[in-house]
Amino acid sequence: MGRHRTALVDPGARLGTGVEVGPFAVVEAETAIGDGCELGAHSVVKRYTWMGARNRVHEGAILGGEPQDLGFGGGPSRLEIGDDNRIREGVTIHRATAPGGVTRVGSGCFLMAYSHVAHEDVIGDHVILANNVALAGHVRIDERAFLSGGVVVHQFCRVGRLAMVGGNTKVIKDCLPFVITDGVPARARGLNVVGLRRAGFTASQLRTLKEAYRLLLRSGLPLAEALEKLEALGDPLADELGAFARDSKRGFHRSSREIDLA
Repeated sequence: MGRHRTALVDPGARLGTGVEVGPFAVVEAETAIGDGCELGAHSVVKRYTWMGARNRVHEGAILGGEPQDLGFGGGPSRLEIGDDNRIREGVTIHRATAPGGVTRVGSGCFLMAYSHVAHEDVIGDHVILANNVALAGHVRIDERAFLSGGVVVHQFCRVGRLAMVGGNTKVIKDCLPFVITDGVPARARGLNVVGLRRAGFTASQLRTLKEAYRLLLRSGLPLAEALEKLEALGDPLADELGAFARDSKRGFHRSSREIDLA
């Protein structure tokens, strides 16, 4: 298809080899779109957006819009998107608020219809956001996390690597890596066993993570003591879980059976 005759591409935009721009799509100045990208009909790529190769942007998506932040005073900030992402209909991804700041989306992600990524968010590689997921500003979603339809995430929250968040969950604290978080109020419900197996985790690794989950969320131990016991397991996955919990500034969603001990 190449560039459709009705598309509006500013001369100040840089388009790589083999980029396809659909009917009535808009590409503003001061943008860069990598080789082999496809921009669907009525999609919009706003200024200060940088995109890697082979991204497929579906109809009506808007990339790089100004942040929905009362503190935004204009000026240059960026949106950076990696390679091989699928960005479905009506998705919105906003550039950062702070001058020189960046909103980042990694590579190999799948952002389903009408999901929203806000200013200064950082999305890791191979993340899936299902339909109507809404991320507030300064959210971090780590590699291979899966957020089901209708999930809403409060500003400054983190979702750990290979975590799964159930549909319509209200996330107001951090979601632990390797764990399913679900409900309103959100609670840790168990390990994301299916996702971990699909990622190639062995039976031995799953046993270790089950013990780490038990110590952190089901033992009733104070957090400091539970973290010491995680460290004593001497396992890198347990260490990753413990480090995430230790570094949490907002606190993390705990088990429905767990007393929230400091």
